[in-house]
Amino acid sequence: MLEKLAEPAETANPLQQLDGFRLKRLLQIIAVSFVGLVLAMAVASGTTKFWLLGGCLALALAGVVACYHKTLLAAYILLWSLALMLSGLAYSNGGLHDIAIFGFPCVLVYAAILGSNGLFLSLLLYCLGFCGVLAFLSMQGLLVQQIPAVGWNTVVYVAVILLVTGFSVFLLTKDLRRLLHSLQRENERVRQSQLEIERLAHHDRLTTLPNRILAELSYQQLLKQCREQQQRLAVLFLDLDNFKPVNDSLGHSAGDLVLQQLAQRLLSVMPKDAVLSRFGGDEFLVLVPSDSDDGKLALLAKAMINQTCSPFYVMQTHIEISGSVGIAVVPRDGVEFNMLCKKADLAMYKAKDDGRNTWRFYDEEIDKANIDKFNLLQGIRQALKEQQFQLYYQPKVDLTTGQIVGAEALVRWPQADGSMISPMQFIPLCEESGLILELGAFVIHEACQACRRWQRLGYADISVAVNLSFVQFRDNSLEGLVRQALKDAELSPSALELELTESLLIGEGDHVQQQLDALSSLGLTFAIDDFGTGYSNLGYLRRFNATTLKIDKSFISSLYLSSRDEPLVRAIIQLAKSLGLITVAEGVEDAQTMQLLKDIGCEQAQGYFWSAPVPEQKFVMLLPLKQQAPGEDLY
Repeated sequence: MLEKLAEPAETANPLQQLDGFRLKRLLQIIAVSFVGLVLAMAVASGTTKFWLLGGCLALALAGVVACYHKTLLAAYILLWSLALMLSGLAYSNGGLHDIAIFGFPCVLVYAAILGSNGLFLSLLLYCLGFCGVLAFLSMQGLLVQQIPAVGWNTVVYVAVILLVTGFSVFLLTKDLRRLLHSLQRENERVRQSQLEIERLAHHDRLTTLPNRILAELSYQQLLKQCREQQQRLAVLFLDLDNFKPVNDSLGHSAGDLVLQQLAQRLLSVMPKDAVLSRFGGDEFLVLVPSDSDDGKLALLAKAMINQTCSPFYVMQTHIEISGSVGIAVVPRDGVEFNMLCKKADLAMYKAKDDGRNTWRFYDEEIDKANIDKFNLLQGIRQALKEQQFQLYYQPKVDLTTGQIVGAEALVRWPQADGSMISPMQFIPLCEESGLILELGAFVIHEACQACRRWQRLGYADISVAVNLSFVQFRDNSLEGLVRQALKDAELSPSALELELTESLLIGEGDHVQQQLDALSSLGLTFAIDDFGTGYSNLGYLRRFNATTLKIDKSFISSLYLSSRDEPLVRAIIQLAKSLGLITVAEGVEDAQTMQLLKDIGCEQAQGYFWSAPVPEQKFVMLLPLKQQAPGEDLY
């Protein structure tokens, strides 16, 4: 009953639990003390029995108050009543020689367990003061001590005092042991928490692999070990290819599952002394001691890529990705961790540039290539500011009439020494850096201005074609740009043709289509460039309102020499005719190819057979002579 009354609820807060614990101890002490006093009262007589009876009544009162959860008040009643009872017994019997004095330590122990600091100190001072008063009265002869004879009742009194005192000491030591055990458990919990915090600080939460911080610490340890054992230390940097579409199409939860599975796969192929860490995002870093054989590192890189390329089954979906690995080696490529990571990263990007799903070792040529790339980028910025870029035009010829019906505008970058920097060098860099937006705006504006000048010369039906990059569709400014260029040149939209690649149409479908629909509403025409080299999906020919199909020069250059290309070109031409599209063959270089294309129904062509791309002044010279409007200065 006492246990149930004083047991604190599990959901109680710490203060409520402490109050419940003190109440429990108070009721236990009241019960034991009450039993002890009853036993003592059974053998007592005279004034002793009176004092013991008073103590029992005070204990009962304390018990009633405690049942109302007045813990501190009950403790005061209990302890002061016991102290007064013991004082009365000692005063009326043997004084300082009375066995009741031995009950004071029990009262003080109770006060230490149950009461406040004030209660304990007040009782301690009282006990000291009472003993001092008894001693003074005895020494002055004012108190006559009556030491009772030893009998069985004395044995009972001693036994009661020893039992109650022993019980109180037992409770105190039990609580101390419990406190020590609780402190030990708390210390262990804190230690485990610190270990968990340290683990979280040094491990990736998703894959449980070491993170970048721990990878650097591991690098320092392995570097010291490798130096002692005269080994090399290799850094392998893995980056996933085509991982972004997984997150975009299936959500980040699917991407997380792929990374978790991949982490386990990579661990399965790691050498025992290697450290695999997640460097961030879809990047993984491997630190592995190595001998002088680069072949072993290449085998490890290949094993990592194989694990990456194996299909993943996530959310009932079959997912295929790949990876590229860059490798840097200590001491050949340096010893500083961040520098080695950078060099391994550069080697990884070299692997991506070389086709992805492969690995590359770092070498100085990679740094040189990056320096050259940086210098070229700076040169492009300067060339845009100084308007160094020029447009060259390659004629587009009607194969039936032999007349020039249009031109393809091609950007060129002439140098001061008369050389040219190839568009294959600067166009990809412009796309990567975003400078293609500025360059593309220049091309569209200049092409429209040139076409308008040709029309003023009397070539009213001539048109100009401009190639578009996928980057130009990213900021939704293309429509406004084209509209403004046409307005500035006072050029009819039907005279401007925009050339789109298959990869652009496939990869950017919905986003591109919205902008092309807006451009189509202006009256522009669209050509599909390099047809046959990409996905050759017929659906986009209808969706994007294409009017022209350009056959890639890779099929045309050997058309007359190879019997395998003719059926393919013939099929493309028939397909275009069935869809109502005009066909333009690129890369025509001889009369035989021109004649064959004409015979199989190709309508237009361009190539070196007629002219290479030339500046505007030379292009105009290729056009048939017409009468210029009097007084009009076109150039």
